[in-house]
Amino acid sequence: MVYVGQPCTLAVTKIVEFGAYFDAKELGEVLLPLKHTPAGLSVGDRVNLFIYLDSEGEPIATTQQPKACVGEFAFLKVAATTKVGAFLDWGLDKDLLVPFAEQHQPMKVGRSYLVYLYINRVDYRITASSKINQFIDDVAADEFKPRQEVDLIIANSTDMGYKAIVNNRYWGLLYKDEIFQQLSFGQAIKGFIKQLRPDGRIDLTLQWGEKSRNKDAALIEHYLQEHNGFAAVHDKSDPKLIKQLFGISKGAFKKAVGSLYKRRIITLEPDGIRKL
Repeated sequence: MVYVGQPCTLAVTKIVEFGAYFDAKELGEVLLPLKHTPAGLSVGDRVNLFIYLDSEGEPIATTQQPKACVGEFAFLKVAATTKVGAFLDWGLDKDLLVPFAEQHQPMKVGRSYLVYLYINRVDYRITASSKINQFIDDVAADEFKPRQEVDLIIANSTDMGYKAIVNNRYWGLLYKDEIFQQLSFGQAIKGFIKQLRPDGRIDLTLQWGEKSRNKDAALIEHYLQEHNGFAAVHDKSDPKLIKQLFGISKGAFKKAVGSLYKRRIITLEPDGIRKL
C-alpha cells in the first residue's frame, strides 16, 4: 500500500520532459517534478519518495524527506503566518499548515512548536496541530514490557519530572530524581519502559542495565582523563558531590566504579579513585 504522508519506494513507469511518473498503486500514477528527479533515471528504477497533495489536491512525489510523517510528532519552526494559519518548515519546499483552530496558542514566526501530523478529513491534505493531547493516549494496556527500548519526545515538565510522548502514541513519565542530563521541550531521545503501573500508565527511564553502566563508566573515565587521572570521590562521598561531578546518582556511580575496577581501568584509594 502507498499512503499520502508516508515514505515509499516506487518504480519509474515513464520519463517525461517535466519529470518522471511512478506507479503509486491505489493512488495511480504520481509525478516527480523535474527539479527533484535524479540524473540518469530510467524506466524501472526504484526511488525513495514521499507523497503529498499538490495545490490542485492531486498526489505528487518528492525526493525530499520530511522531518516527520503523518502519525508522528515533531518540534517544528514557523516559517510564515497568513490569514489561514501558520506554516511550518518540515523539510519540503511546500510548508506545512497549522490552521488557527489547531493552534494551542497563536503561533509566531521564528518560534518552534511541538505538533502532530495528520490527514485533514475536509480536503485530505497533510495538516499539523499543536493541540497534541487529542492524539495521545494515557493508558498503554499490555503493549509494552519493562526494559523495552522506545522513542521519546520530551514534553512538559511537572513537579514529578518530565512528560514524554512514547512511540508517537502514549504519555509516559520520566521522574526528575532519575534524570541526570539536560532535557529540552520537543527533544527526541531514546528511552526505556521502566514499568507499567496498575492503571496502565507508563513510567520511563533514560538508562537501563548494561547500557547505563557503560555510559556512566565512560563519564567517569573522561573525568579522570581531564583531571590528571584522579577523582576525589568514593563510595562514602556525598551524593550531591557525585551528581555535581558526573551528573549521575550515587548508586549509578558505585556500579560504574565497580565495572571500571573489575576491568582494571582504575584503582581504589582511601581518598578517591585513580586511573591506572
